[in-house]
Amino acid sequence: MSIQFLRGSSQAPKGHAIFIARSTSNPREVLATYCVVLPMPLSLAKYLPSFFAAQLPPEDLQEATNVPVMPIPPMLEEGSTLEQLQILAERRDDDLCDLGSINPNPRDLGERMQVVQQACQEYGQLYVSYISNAPVPEISSFEEGSTPLDDLDPEELLLQTMNDRQRLAELGKLVGVARYAIEGKDTYQLQETRQRMLKVVKFLPEKYRGTELVAAAFDPKPRGTRLAELYLERGYKLLDEEYADIPDIERSIRELQNS
Repeated sequence: MSIQFLRGSSQAPKGHAIFIARSTSNPREVLATYCVVLPMPLSLAKYLPSFFAAQLPPEDLQEATNVPVMPIPPMLEEGSTLEQLQILAERRDDDLCDLGSINPNPRDLGERMQVVQQACQEYGQLYVSYISNAPVPEISSFEEGSTPLDDLDPEELLLQTMNDRQRLAELGKLVGVARYAIEGKDTYQLQETRQRMLKVVKFLPEKYRGTELVAAAFDPKPRGTRLAELYLERGYKLLDEEYADIPDIERSIRELQNS
């Protein structure tokens, strides 16, 4: 997906935008939602009643702990004209982004939510890229307890906007970098790659066994490459809910570890 800015700029997104999509059955009809990139971390898990939180699986709680980009409502809704939304965006100084066309059929609610989720991720990444590259204004002093802007990690901000599939893909790339550094005995590259992988793992639920994946990637023995590949394959199987394939992968992991 590639969102189109009708108001504002992809080079300098404001961090808050009205998303619109045009109906495939009637191009004059639009559906809309609102997207905001939160200026500070939000943990929804903090506001869940303890009795309810206890019923949730750990991965759901993990997702509720980190909410960097939020659509409100979580899907495209009817009810406004393009002209009304253009006026609203102008008065509120919002970005206005076109997501393309979508089927307005009420039975296709999943598509409406998926389109919004993908658009939020893209918008969030554009915003993080803009913020991380923008010049930092000189500030004479910070209030006690505040975080200096120089201490913000652009890479971690970007990882917050990613979904688990994108984080696994990033780990896959870094596994290749790690194995190359091991072959070349590049100590500096190894240290830097390990730090980057651990940053990614921090944003993944424990079910993906990210720490073990990193350990495998840096195993100097030839088996390390295959072990890392197996952990990645296991992660994608979990993500795609192909649970029947996981026991064979775990068996292969144990055999390699004991070899």
